[in-house]
Amino acid sequence: MSQELLNKAAESSMKADVPEFKVGDTVNVSVRIVEGEKERIQVFTGTVIGRSGSGVSKTFRVRRIVNNQGVERTFPLHSPKIADIEVVRGGKTRRAKLYFLRDRVGKATRLKQTKRKGPAKASEAETEAESAPEAAGEGDIESEA
Repeated sequence: MSQELLNKAAESSMKADVPEFKVGDTVNVSVRIVEGEKERIQVFTGTVIGRSGSGVSKTFRVRRIVNNQGVERTFPLHSPKIADIEVVRGGKTRRAKLYFLRDRVGKATRLKQTKRKGPAKASEAETEAESAPEAAGEGDIESEA
């Protein structure tokens, strides 16, 4: 009985629109920062080097290099402080935790890029498909004349 109540309470504080991303992906995390009475959004861009937890306590760790110094931040996935998570590019990995990137510097920290299937790419493909027949049609008219 008490476990059911805990699960209901946890579900109410979980976000419904969490984007799908994996370890190795490069993400933009928009974080809400409160300074006095003002609130602003700061973007933290980096590579996801690990995910952990489950349910409400699910977290992910993002790493980036700033002034030749590695910076890692751990974000709770369902936190109200996180305004948005945007996947910039996918990265191919064979590990669940990319802690080996801590020892690498410069171009050695890059991961192979993967192609993602998503709504953004589908809409781009539709626009290319629509423009391609028009261009082909114009070419046919010119060749006939």
